[in-house]
Amino acid sequence: MQESEMIFYFFSSIIVVAALLVVISRNPVHSVLWLILTFFGSSGLFILLGAEFLALILMIVYVGAVAVLFMFVVMMLNINFGELRSGFTRYLPIGLLIGLVLFVELNLVFSDWMPDKSFKPRIQSINDTNIENTKQLGLVLYTDFILYFQLAGIILLIAMIGAIVLTHQKKRSIKRQDILTQIYRDPERAIELKDIKPGQGL
Repeated sequence: MQESEMIFYFFSSIIVVAALLVVISRNPVHSVLWLILTFFGSSGLFILLGAEFLALILMIVYVGAVAVLFMFVVMMLNINFGELRSGFTRYLPIGLLIGLVLFVELNLVFSDWMPDKSFKPRIQSINDTNIENTKQLGLVLYTDFILYFQLAGIILLIAMIGAIVLTHQKKRSIKRQDILTQIYRDPERAIELKDIKPGQGL
């Protein structure tokens, strides 16, 4: 067995085990930590494939932003996961249907099914060996797929705004500081003067 194959099986085993623990972990914070480990293993596989740019993007975007943001949102929202699990049987048929669709898609990918040979892709691949893969990706991403790239940025912006809104929800049990109310308050109502007799405050 070659060294590259050993590294591949090492990262693959880490990804499979970590992905399984993401699903079966009861604590959501632990699930996010296992998810981060899965992303690190996937980055290692991308490096083995020679796609170092995708590996860095996976670590920076998913590990540094999405996973950490998800973990902090879960910790700050104080979600009652007992109530969420109570509706498990109600959503079980929908979950099984989605799992069946994913299973059929995976079978189509890994089976002998092939697309029509007459189909010609709209985007021609760049096979210039003198250009690095990062530059090739940039040439395609910022020219042919610029619209999809901008749409992905807008979706991420909406997700970030939604996370901020969820963390700043007003709760009756939490007292927040209202600066405008403090500035425009009436001193006569805010301050109460009392005449305390000597020895009464002890």
